[in-house]
Amino acid sequence: MEIDQKKKQELEDLIILLDKIRGRHTELVTVMIPSGYQISPVVRQLEAEAGTADNIKSKATRTAVTTAIDRIIRELKNYKQTPPNGLAVFCGNISEKEGVQDIQLWVYEPPKPLNVRLYRCDQIFVLDPLKEMLEIEEVYGLLAIDRQLATIGVLEGKKINVLRKMTSGVPGKIRAGGQSSQRFARITEGLAKEFFRRVADAMKEIFFDMPKLKGILVGGPIPTKEDFLDEGNLVTKLKEKVIAVKDIGYVDEHGLELLVESSEEDIASQELIKEKAILTKFFNTLGKTREKAAYGEEQVRLAMQRGAVDKLLISKEFPKEKMKEFGSLAENIGSEIYIISTEEQDGIQFFNLTKGIGAILRFALE
Repeated sequence: MEIDQKKKQELEDLIILLDKIRGRHTELVTVMIPSGYQISPVVRQLEAEAGTADNIKSKATRTAVTTAIDRIIRELKNYKQTPPNGLAVFCGNISEKEGVQDIQLWVYEPPKPLNVRLYRCDQIFVLDPLKEMLEIEEVYGLLAIDRQLATIGVLEGKKINVLRKMTSGVPGKIRAGGQSSQRFARITEGLAKEFFRRVADAMKEIFFDMPKLKGILVGGPIPTKEDFLDEGNLVTKLKEKVIAVKDIGYVDEHGLELLVESSEEDIASQELIKEKAILTKFFNTLGKTREKAAYGEEQVRLAMQRGAVDKLLISKEFPKEKMKEFGSLAENIGSEIYIISTEEQDGIQFFNLTKGIGAILRFALE
């Protein structure tokens, strides 16, 4: 189940906020109610915990904990039933000053089903179940290879990570005639095959037990990549994962980028590809039909007011409060929302041009 970009950003923001909070004592309360679980037993448990908390020796800690539990109980009693994906509640004294109380409450309906029932009173909030929802669900293995070099990497979300570089020791072309030429060819072929086997072993080590591996992309010059797949003894499980074989001219880090770009149709649902596609559409619209695009707060706000925004693009670097404001405006008029990263050059270019916000319009404003 994929989280839409707006909800993903909201979850990321919540985790960043709560992760920074530290209680002076064990006065931060986390309650998680799993999907399909009734709220009433949780309320009864909290009422019992409130009674137990009366035994805490420190008056300040005791007051903070019982106050937090009482606020959570009151909040839960507002729900007739548990939301479809469960409920996560965080409450406690977040004041950094000893003896001063600042009890704050966060109630969150997660975008994926919660599978854990939890009550904990600690110096930190328990966030691991929410963090797991942000983990990348699809990973693509990448291999760019020629006879001298191989670069192995992964595409995770919107990031390409290089995992290993390998060199073959196969010499370049040397002019030689007769038997020397034939002998040289045999040596280089042997070295190439040994290199292919080492690359295949490395891929097995890296990818064989990778649970989220969706597929493998292989790129390189003709016919090296085909020779590798034919002669490299790549284990069957990984060979069956190869979903694209592409002609590319580089086999370093840039080669991995070219491999991903040339495989767009093969991995069209992947985050980086979707982001590149919407940015390409935005820039093309801006260049060819300028009246059907808007960027900058003033232009986009005007387009929102007139109901003209079809697709709203917001950079992750855009101020959080304004992101929420424009996100709400977009939802009110049925616009699609795209959160644009700055991990790739296209996302950086978008931010520099638009100051963080742009839109593709349903109709021209003038």
